[in-house]
Amino acid sequence: MPTSSASTTDASKTPAASGGVQSLERAFDLLERMADAGGEVGLSELSASSGLPLPTIHRLMRTLVACGYVRQQANRRYALGPRLIRLGESASRLLGTWARPYLTRLVEETGETANMALLDGDEIVYVAQVPSKHSMRMFTEVGRRVLPHSTGVGKALLAHTPPDEVRALLARTGMPAATEKTITTADGFLDALEQVRRAGYAVDDNEQEIGVRCLAVSVPNSPTAAAISISGPAGRVTEAATDRIVPILQGIAQELSTALANTGAQA
Repeated sequence: MPTSSASTTDASKTPAASGGVQSLERAFDLLERMADAGGEVGLSELSASSGLPLPTIHRLMRTLVACGYVRQQANRRYALGPRLIRLGESASRLLGTWARPYLTRLVEETGETANMALLDGDEIVYVAQVPSKHSMRMFTEVGRRVLPHSTGVGKALLAHTPPDEVRALLARTGMPAATEKTITTADGFLDALEQVRRAGYAVDDNEQEIGVRCLAVSVPNSPTAAAISISGPAGRVTEAATDRIVPILQGIAQELSTALANTGAQA
């Protein structure tokens, strides 16, 4: 998008079909840059990262503050506003709805319960699930929040996060043991993430719940960090079953990625 001073004309003085759309694009770009920076930034940081002049950023931020999507802190920096929470929660529910047909196929092709989870701050939240036909109740259920270190989806979602950021997350959350097989050290978890990168999938081997194994992969290029998984009894989700299930998981994750991208492109 243009960043020259010629493109910073007051949006109220330009045709809605051009300036209005450009202002929307810029406002959403600034919100995403704020999120990438941890949720709080200064105007000079936004100007440096976006290439937009300070007057343009100030005008856009003033509008976002007035709408409740951004708030100005006492230190004059800007933070994401609470009004975004409702939008995010609604979008998460919709993402789960869009994923259900793909999770249904995953159940049909693997015979195990299929899940979709997002990384929300420092926690994993399950946003969709399609149960298998086998009667077995497991810890995963829509809306449940868990810590990343004890789940396959957590490993899948953090596999490509810089090690320093992973260590910082683990320091904030702690690493309580859900079972005797839960990884409880940062070094051990980083080693597990290296295994995920090499193998292309993550495993929860009785680490969240004894007797349950989970296989998970991230959804490539998802608009928000997302992963899908299957979970089932350790007696069924064996090493031999893993060799069969993982390619199915990876294929459906790629199809879901394409579907989400097409959804975003429609207008």
